[in-house]
Amino acid sequence: MKRQRYVAPAREAVDPAVFAMPPLIAWSEYAGLLQGADWPGIDALNSRRCHDAIPHFAAQDRALLDDGLHYEQRIAERGIVATRERNWHDLFNALVWLRYPRLKQALNQRQVEEIARMGPRERSRPQCAMTHFDEAGVIVRVTDPALLALWDAHDWHGLFWRERAAWRDGRIDAAVFGHALLEHALTPGKLLVGKALVVAADADAPWAPIVADLAAGVARADLLLDPLELRPLPLSGIPGWHPHNGDETFHRSTPCYQPRREGRGYPPPRMLPDMAGPMGAWARPGTGVSA
Repeated sequence: MKRQRYVAPAREAVDPAVFAMPPLIAWSEYAGLLQGADWPGIDALNSRRCHDAIPHFAAQDRALLDDGLHYEQRIAERGIVATRERNWHDLFNALVWLRYPRLKQALNQRQVEEIARMGPRERSRPQCAMTHFDEAGVIVRVTDPALLALWDAHDWHGLFWRERAAWRDGRIDAAVFGHALLEHALTPGKLLVGKALVVAADADAPWAPIVADLAAGVARADLLLDPLELRPLPLSGIPGWHPHNGDETFHRSTPCYQPRREGRGYPPPRMLPDMAGPMGAWARPGTGVSA
């Protein structure tokens, strides 16, 4: 059955309560751009640029598109992100550029390399992986291998109900990167599922070096070579991320919890370069990407 395309609510129809809940509450520094009756203009987006890695945003109009460049090539060659005005999807894309410029830049670099290799009409497995992460990506920091074992098995009841405390005490935490996920969060109660990259790190490890390491890994083509590297993560199971997940029944019956496909495996978590010790408990026999 063909999946119905998501249509974001009109700006005036968005329930303000969604901005006070995850994942959108984590983007509250951009409340002036997200909330209120008036859409921010392109100049307002460019005024928030504070890093050389952030390209300029430009209205996606016929004059811009007449340069004949692919969207990714335009970013790489002209330093311009074509941005539709009055459009939630492109607004969230701009915000992700503002927050995670190095990671977005690394994805753009790799996409352009793949376009040169494949041509503009064909898509490689790495391109699919990078697009999935760009649209629906989540960065997960985890300290406890037992939590990853639950995730490996798609034991969602265990990961989100029996281990609810882990999401509150920092043993596992998630930061949304994908701009399509942020757009979907505009609909209250929508079941969100992300595509996750996982990093093993201490609970108090700051996000900045984690993101910097992922950006370096993407740029070197150590990461996102295949969509199967990405772990599905039903974000709606995380405490506080859905209005009904405080009831155990949610974790027994919600349709966003899917069983693990026969033979499906996942890569081990990424280790930060300066993390002390070997992989140790994180290295699990039989772990790896499979069809």
